[in-house]
Amino acid sequence: MGGKCPHRSVKKRRYSHKTARRTKFLVKGDDAVYEELHCMVGENKSLPVDEDLPGMGQYYCLHCDRYFANVAVRDEHFKTKRHKKRMKLMMGPAPHTQLDADLAAGMGMPDNGPKLLST
Repeated sequence: MGGKCPHRSVKKRRYSHKTARRTKFLVKGDDAVYEELHCMVGENKSLPVDEDLPGMGQYYCLHCDRYFANVAVRDEHFKTKRHKKRMKLMMGPAPHTQLDADLAAGMGMPDNGPKLLST
């Protein structure tokens, strides 16, 4: 007889690579990053020092909303496919917002047509 014992107490984990990874830091949504990016177009101000963030919060990618430990790591990130796709997404038209989602689901303001004169 071949095969595995049906009373085996340890089960093999399958598809562990498909589960969502937990992120260490919260990431803003696409619409929030888009708004921030287009509000700060001409501004070049230094970032505040924050001990809780990697690299004291000084090395930041605005498009991806990520902090990096040093300049070298951030510059390597700028060369990645993920960053380039994100830049292209943020430079295009505005991403969908919660209002768009509500309207698509039929939860927006009702359209009752033009008001009629009632006498």
